[in-house]
Amino acid sequence: MDEKERAQQSAGCESGCDSGCSSDCSSCASAGSCNSQPQSFLEETNSFNNIKKVIAVVSGKGGVGKSMVTSLMAVNMQRAGYSTAILDADITGPSIPKAFGITEKATANDLGIFPIKTKTGIGTMSVNNLLENDTDPVVWRGPVIAGTVKQFWTDVLWGDVDYLFVDMPPGTGDVPLTVFQSLPVDGIIVVTSPQELVSMIVTKAVKMAEMMNIPVLGLVENMSYFECPDCGSKLPVFGESKVDEVAAQQGLDVLGKLPINPKLAAACDKGMIELYEGDWLDEAVKKLENL
Repeated sequence: MDEKERAQQSAGCESGCDSGCSSDCSSCASAGSCNSQPQSFLEETNSFNNIKKVIAVVSGKGGVGKSMVTSLMAVNMQRAGYSTAILDADITGPSIPKAFGITEKATANDLGIFPIKTKTGIGTMSVNNLLENDTDPVVWRGPVIAGTVKQFWTDVLWGDVDYLFVDMPPGTGDVPLTVFQSLPVDGIIVVTSPQELVSMIVTKAVKMAEMMNIPVLGLVENMSYFECPDCGSKLPVFGESKVDEVAAQQGLDVLGKLPINPKLAAACDKGMIELYEGDWLDEAVKKLENL
């Protein structure tokens, strides 16, 4: 018996297959339960939940406006008539409660944790809803942070949700990996900015999505321009946009370009993001509706 045959026999014995495993799963009675097959790490959400689509909002770096884009997408889809919710997976830098003016703390019973509803009915869950003080730092190691994100999926009573948006932390570390492996993510939106390093940032995020077999829905460029209030001309404060060029290289769609808008920033700071006015993400809405 050569080395390959011994390996096949060992795999068969461990998985309950016949010892003479031929590696042809199409005719095997143990197909789907064999230990030699790739295992799914997907976690089951609470049995009371009915979540139709999970959309992650990501970026290869911090400070580009993922939380704002996440908030705006949830507001836009809610305005379009869908039930939306936000899972704040940025455990060490939560921004969602601030954007929606949420100060109350989460409650729970034997069935699970209740999400905090915004003024227009968007369900949210963030670590700041669990901390005694909003300014308390989260000084936790990676496995604890990843476990918290999974609990937001498994233990929160989200209910009936058409679109659950996941506000991701920057980069490609523990939490993005946990989300991509544990949640049934239907697609990601990559947020970027006009600087030169946009190509590298987008490529990192896209490559990670490809490795995890997650579809990339498109790009949203934040801080794309400043519109002069007097003449209406668009001024590229951070340089000429590279997002169209990068999108073409990656074969992706540009779903929106958000301006530098003082009113939008003020709405986030005052917890009034649901009152914003603008059509910058209309293409993103259409993309999600056609999923």
